[in-house]
Amino acid sequence: MIKILIAEDQNIISQSLEIILGNKPDLKVVGVAEDGEKAVRLAQKLIPDIILMDIRMPGIDGVKCIKIIKEILPQIKIIVLTTFDDNEYVFNALKYGASGYLLKGLSSIELVGAIRTVFNGGALINPNIAMKVVEFFHEADKVDYKIDVDEFEFNNLNKNELKIMKLIGRGMSNKEIAFETNFSEGTVRNYISNILSKLNLRDRTQIAIFAIQSRLELKKIEN
Repeated sequence: MIKILIAEDQNIISQSLEIILGNKPDLKVVGVAEDGEKAVRLAQKLIPDIILMDIRMPGIDGVKCIKIIKEILPQIKIIVLTTFDDNEYVFNALKYGASGYLLKGLSSIELVGAIRTVFNGGALINPNIAMKVVEFFHEADKVDYKIDVDEFEFNNLNKNELKIMKLIGRGMSNKEIAFETNFSEGTVRNYISNILSKLNLRDRTQIAIFAIQSRLELKKIEN
């Protein structure tokens, strides 16, 4: 059972989400927060697996909520579900640890699929948002958003670690990566742990962002 906390200030939207998700046997809405402070409080109390987080909410906005919650409870996965695709919202949400950034208006099938994918270790970003991320992270003047790693450690990643990093950058789940590489899921998890440890990164979202930033270097694994 995937436990979900909804952080949404518009009642009609949160009620619709409760109905949609409540009809799925493997999903359970454990709480609803109408503002940022309540979202943080309920996250600590309920320890959900997934938080569906709106960006603009009363009190603490969604981006700050993500930062606070991920610092306290890094195991909770957060999917941004919003109407806003402003660059600042997108990049800070991902920087602080969101596992997905989706725009409202997607179908219920897509939303449920996104929740299951993120729960199983994947990362999902709306295609239009993904293009923004790629373009943004390759602009030289966006230093504040870049994820820095030890160059020596990066250069010493083995071929399998680099390949898995690249696949994470495509948003693949552990299961999908295992199928692509012919590794077991346990082996994939071990490689990801090695990458996180070697590069001193917080989670797979940071791996994905760094993979996007480093796509030129990652091309060497194709040779």
